[in-house]
Amino acid sequence: MTQDDYPRTTATQSLPVFPAAEFTAVEGASLGDPLGVAADLVLGDVYRLASGASGTRLAVHGPPEALRVAFDSPSGVPGAAVRLDACATFMSPDGGTFEALILVEDGRQPRVYLFPLAPVAPRQAYALVTLDPRAAPRRFAEAGCVSFTRGTRITLATGQQVPVEEIAVRDKVLTRDHGPCPVRWVGRQTVRASGAFAPIRIRAGALNNEADLIVSPDHRLFVYQRRDAVKAGRSELLVKAKYLVNGDNVTRTAGGFVEYFQLLFDAHEIIYAEGIAAESLMVDTRVRPALPDAVRAQLHSVGSDATRRDLGFEIRAGSLDAADAVKLLRQASS
Repeated sequence: MTQDDYPRTTATQSLPVFPAAEFTAVEGASLGDPLGVAADLVLGDVYRLASGASGTRLAVHGPPEALRVAFDSPSGVPGAAVRLDACATFMSPDGGTFEALILVEDGRQPRVYLFPLAPVAPRQAYALVTLDPRAAPRRFAEAGCVSFTRGTRITLATGQQVPVEEIAVRDKVLTRDHGPCPVRWVGRQTVRASGAFAPIRIRAGALNNEADLIVSPDHRLFVYQRRDAVKAGRSELLVKAKYLVNGDNVTRTAGGFVEYFQLLFDAHEIIYAEGIAAESLMVDTRVRPALPDAVRAQLHSVGSDATRRDLGFEIRAGSLDAADAVKLLRQASS
């Protein structure tokens, strides 16, 4: 199937990956070979990212069990199936570890990609210490969850602002579109604050927020423009926190561990965190595996995860100049 033959299905996620040829074995039974499928890998083999490797992006859509390459993906064959082969753990000589997902694009000539969940340094030796095929869907889902960090104040239906860790199931939170709404589920996870899990800090006042707001990289903020400063052609915008990083009042905070919290409602909602609008957890096909079985069953019964809801216009990567975006959005929404 060529790109012209494949339906122009919008990508639901764009993954930063390294082609297998850029991550090769430098010691062990697989010496000289590029990263392969999990069934062919040998624990203890040592791999190294090629000097100058810049990686690429693999745009995909669909649920974790049926991913396909999107028509506009910078790499891969449009329409090709992509499977989550395994979650691999690698260890550096100093004892540090990082996790990565091994993705396999099926076809006449299968392609293998490394999707690291933490930064990988070129020329650094990494020993393969574990392979877990069953963990891959969950880790893939967790990387896509939109989350608040401990201490983030959420506005309740009463107007009171309480730390997210104090919110419980059935507490009523103020939402933009539906007023007071009860919380259906509260998720919590502690992860290394690196790579796909390194939080974004939005300094107090940057977007008219009352205090520092720290969220996961893919967390989308809701902005209502009184004037169309970003030339989007709409007044309502959603923008991912990572697209606003400017090294000044919006920064990536890496290092140590971070405790993330997810708030789930019967529908995808816009709520208020530190005084500004931000989305709640949206249960799409990627996120579903991260939820407990009982919660997934409840959501299925009410149809909450049936359709992706963007609530306006989502600003895509490259659409904004991060150096000016925060100032423009703050002024446009004031």
